[in-house]
Formats: sequence, structure tokens, C-alpha cells
Amino acid sequence: MLEMRPDCERCGADLPAEAPGAFICSFECTFCAACAETLDDRCPNCGGELMDRPTRAKALHAKNPPGTERRFRQ
Repeated sequence: MLEMRPDCERCGADLPAEAPGAFICSFECTFCAACAETLDDRCPNCGGELMDRPTRAKALHAKNPPGTERRFRQ
């Protein structure tokens, strides 16, 4: 199951699990759409392709909560 990280690793933008607009690589590095575009859809951590992250319906959060650990480092 995807961790559904809560923020963009590059700019810190909030990325709610139920909202579209997040991009991930195969290691689940997570970026907002604006940052993914500036990165040419390549993960700066592993070089992998950044793809649209699927959404998780809010009704499923209680049983399958999204991640809470923020990855953005200033």
C-alpha cells in the first residue's frame, strides 16, 4: 500500500491523499505538479520517472491512513 506522503519534498506544499496533483517515483519520493514539471518528471533522488500518484478517498483514511511524516527539508 502506498504511504501517501503529505508534502512535496522539494517545496513543502501540502499534498492531501484525497487530492490529485502529486507525483511519485517507484520509491515513493513525492513532489507537487509544479516541482515535478521543473524536474522534467525525473526524481532528483533516484533518477526514476515521476508519475501521477493515485488518490485515496477520504472515507478510507480511518482504516488506511495516509502518511504523516513530512519530508521537506529547508
